[in-house]
Amino acid sequence: MELRLQKCEIDQLAFLVSLSRNTFVDAFEKDNNPEDFENYLDFAFNPDRIADEVLDADSDFYFVYLNKDVVGYFKLNQLQVQTDIKDDYSLELERIYVLKEFQGKQIGRWMLEEVKALAREKEKTFVWLGVWEHNIKAIAFYETYGFQKFGTHPYYIGTDKQTDWLMRINII
Repeated sequence: MELRLQKCEIDQLAFLVSLSRNTFVDAFEKDNNPEDFENYLDFAFNPDRIADEVLDADSDFYFVYLNKDVVGYFKLNQLQVQTDIKDDYSLELERIYVLKEFQGKQIGRWMLEEVKALAREKEKTFVWLGVWEHNIKAIAFYETYGFQKFGTHPYYIGTDKQTDWLMRINII
């Protein structure tokens, strides 16, 4: 299986917005209040908001390709763009999604290795992320690859206050 990474550019915005919305819907729609969920989608995946993020020098989106097909993506934040920790030596993995038809093929593992390599290139000492406390499958996945819980933070889906676990892995 030949996977490759490509940084997302602004001319790919429409595709990125569609991919982001679709993967988030697949992962979480069934577990949330429909009205709150729709409001969240409209806010978080608004094309203007995503465009600002793509253009920000401290945020990077990457598409993951299997041959010519995009099979997933992730988003990295550094410095002051990070959602919680603003440590110069940390890198936030804000989003990581594999399309449902490609899950179970070790693509997520490959993506985490790429994230760690990018963190080393940027001279970061750790990568951290937030994961919903009820997403047991994702928590187990991250723990398998060395992430450890170090805290929590609130995460809102519309007006629904949820709790994310903060997890990290040391790079150096």
